[in-house]
Amino acid sequence: MKKYILVVILLCCTPAFAQQKSNAWQRAEKEAAAGKYKEAFEHLRDFEHAVLTNPNLDDKGKAAERYKAARTRMNMYFRMRRPANALEHLEKMENLANASGDEALRSDYLYNKTIYYYTVGQTDKADAAFKEMTARLMVSKEYGKVEEVYQTLIANGRKSGNAGIVAQAYSDYIAWKDSANALKVADEINGLKQQIEAGAASIAEKDKSLASRSYIITALCILAAILVAVLVGTCLLLARFIFQTRQQKKVIRILNDNIALKAKFTSNISAQLTPALQKLDRQRPEVKALLDFSDHIQTLSQLESDSGQAIEKEETNLPAFSEELLGKIKGQVRSGVLVNADIPKMSATFNKEYVTHILLHLLTNAAEHTPQDGHIRLEFKKRSMHKFQFIVSNTGSFIPEEDREAVFKPFREIKDLTTGDGLGLPICRQMALKMDGDLSIDPEFTKGTRFILSINS
Repeated sequence: MKKYILVVILLCCTPAFAQQKSNAWQRAEKEAAAGKYKEAFEHLRDFEHAVLTNPNLDDKGKAAERYKAARTRMNMYFRMRRPANALEHLEKMENLANASGDEALRSDYLYNKTIYYYTVGQTDKADAAFKEMTARLMVSKEYGKVEEVYQTLIANGRKSGNAGIVAQAYSDYIAWKDSANALKVADEINGLKQQIEAGAASIAEKDKSLASRSYIITALCILAAILVAVLVGTCLLLARFIFQTRQQKKVIRILNDNIALKAKFTSNISAQLTPALQKLDRQRPEVKALLDFSDHIQTLSQLESDSGQAIEKEETNLPAFSEELLGKIKGQVRSGVLVNADIPKMSATFNKEYVTHILLHLLTNAAEHTPQDGHIRLEFKKRSMHKFQFIVSNTGSFIPEEDREAVFKPFREIKDLTTGDGLGLPICRQMALKMDGDLSIDPEFTKGTRFILSINS
């Protein structure tokens, strides 16, 4: 009777019920790590009971929670040198992962399956599981996750002293790295070709009334042809070295050199076109847009080609620096817009040129998109001894979650250049990365948009 009452209380108190379930699994993990397997098994039984009697979980949710228990049991049996029991729970993990419908659990199962079969010496089955796991990630072009999986497998092999896992994983990793690099270059070529073709078509349509349109189109066609030739040459050069060597360091070094040369070449071509474009009527929006686009390409290419070079830093008085920035946008804000700053009376060391460019770009955008009677705010936060942040927020338009990373990617869509080329934020992020920092959008700010510039001094 007491046991029945306890169950009813737990079911009526969802937070406490969920906390009990979570604590049971955590205690099991802790006991298993300490080698106290008997206690760990008891906690896992409590955990599964809590999951199965939880009315707030559907069948898929229960399968996902029980998967964790099965994985913990499999790992314990493995450490206890009972491979048959470990295999039994590995198969149970597969059934639960499928029942949950969670792709992440499916990938986790394949990862544990790979480790198991490599460890017990069944290389064929391990290879099959590993290939299935990496193929799933390659289809969605999640190259970074694939590389993380390889690095994790290699590290686990080294940690466990299993030379077979290390050798096989490293061999597969080198082969995958070659093919992934080729795919990335091919994607880059196709993307740039589409961007160039779309840009040329858009300019041709909008400039029919200009007497000088033939010069612009010709210049763009020449630029397109040269860029395509350079990219194709880069691809062929990369393919040649991929077939000549499978040494990872050499491939990476060659790829970085080619990217630097491509960025420098693109910048030079843009610089050579600028004098020709300047001879045209700068009052025309299309001509001005092309000149701005040319300048942005040069800046972006220069940042990419100089990515490994150190940058100069100087100590800057923060109140005076912020006052100067806000003064530059004062005439751009709408009527009734409140512009203020929360800047401590102190100094900080950073590259003043880059930080000025980034913050001025963010503040100008804020002034443009903040409606009447809105609010623009500039803040400075010191997060640690060598890390601090500048924060620019406004009560204007909200950037959807699916677009928050896309706005930092150059050449991501076909645009009318007279409305902007979309290179402002990508350039700002490149500058932030050169300062060993980053530029991001705060996902928790929903009353407008908040950009966070993180810098390591």
